[in-house]
Amino acid sequence: MINIERCNVCPRECGINRRNEIGACKSSADIKIAKAFLHKWEEPCISGENGSGTIFFSNCNLHCVYCQNYKISHEGYGKVISIDRLAEIFLELQRKKAHNINLVTPTHYIPQIREAIILSKKCGLTIPVIYNTNSYERVEALKLLEGLVDIYLPDIKYFDDKYGKKYSKVDGYFKTASKAVLEMYRQVGNPVFNEEGLLVKGMMIRHLMLPGLLFDSKKIIDWVLENLPREIYLNIMCQYTPLFRAHQYSEINRRINKNHYEGLIDYAISKGLENGFFQEFESATEEYVPNFDLEGV
Repeated sequence: MINIERCNVCPRECGINRRNEIGACKSSADIKIAKAFLHKWEEPCISGENGSGTIFFSNCNLHCVYCQNYKISHEGYGKVISIDRLAEIFLELQRKKAHNINLVTPTHYIPQIREAIILSKKCGLTIPVIYNTNSYERVEALKLLEGLVDIYLPDIKYFDDKYGKKYSKVDGYFKTASKAVLEMYRQVGNPVFNEEGLLVKGMMIRHLMLPGLLFDSKKIIDWVLENLPREIYLNIMCQYTPLFRAHQYSEINRRINKNHYEGLIDYAISKGLENGFFQEFESATEEYVPNFDLEGV
């Protein structure tokens, strides 16, 4: 059973009472968010013309040294809100013509988010709900969201666990993430698009390529193609920008190599990737980091 009073929401399973203490994710039992707005920089099938109704949750269960959203993930910037208020925000975004509700880094708030989704659906929420995650999830916690989340958007970060330990301060990342991704697929299945070309149900996988990790990235692509149907979309991203503490790690204190990125795309296609998104190399810039200003909170 998932319980925030002996916290086992994420794979770290701190076991602390989040009503009185702060866990490894630096979160209490209270929801904290930093922004809720119409996001137009996601994949075209998610942002569409109006934008994705995106909610950035504060804090995180991973400690990535290069995190572009470090202001909220590491430094905890944001505002505490109630479950009722979160449900209201979902409905406000729907009234603003958002194509979906996009929950960014929501893992550590799964029990609270579940309540908010149920409440908002009772009050008229009809647009798809997206769970946008770093993939470091417990299967047992994800099962709480079955039937409530329409689209899973997992970012698979590493294959070799030495990179997860070094850059995200976590053990056993891939073993945990791969099980979580398979559970996400079990719940929502292959991508389904509406007449406007918008994703309304299913799973799409992301992978952010890191400098010097071409071989690791290839292993992730191999796993995806070997373990999931070819209908699944894979977004291979090159937007890595050395931010936060990346300067302390010389090997990742730079942009990725353009030839490596193009080589990874060629590799994926040669291995049978049929559906995917690729980024313009110029997307690796701080300009795409959101301004966390409590908009919509």
